[in-house]
Amino acid sequence: MDKIKIVVVVLVFGLFGFQKIDASKKEIQKTVVTDTLTWKKLGQIKFVKKPHKDYGSIDYPLISPEVKKLNNKRIVITGFIVPIDNVNYAISKNVFAACFFCGKAGPETIMGIKFRAGKMKLRTDQYVTLEGILKVNESDPDNWMYNVEDAVIVKGN
Repeated sequence: MDKIKIVVVVLVFGLFGFQKIDASKKEIQKTVVTDTLTWKKLGQIKFVKKPHKDYGSIDYPLISPEVKKLNNKRIVITGFIVPIDNVNYAISKNVFAACFFCGKAGPETIMGIKFRAGKMKLRTDQYVTLEGILKVNESDPDNWMYNVEDAVIVKGN
């Protein structure tokens, strides 16, 4: 009787042991997302005063050649979601309380977002990593200096 118990115990542990070995052999794929554009690079700008037909003399940005090379290219950037209105969002270097609108940062610290999926429901200060196409703007003072189009959230949703 004791031999039968020992055999049953050995078989049970043997079967579970093999399942654990098989499970440990499975590889888990993790996607590592690395920013291809940083807020520091975006901040490397200068301004030049030029006349504007509606606003008089205003500061136009002179964006660095390094960032200009990325215009119309797919980029990855991480930041905080800032709601613009009920439909539109921007991604910011800083949280909402310290963002561009509050006067605690410059216009180079925020980017407009156009999502591939259209209308999204996001939280203020949600920390996300976006992938999309960078659009650089040095000429239209009524638009963001930087925009991300065809954007998808790759981390943080």
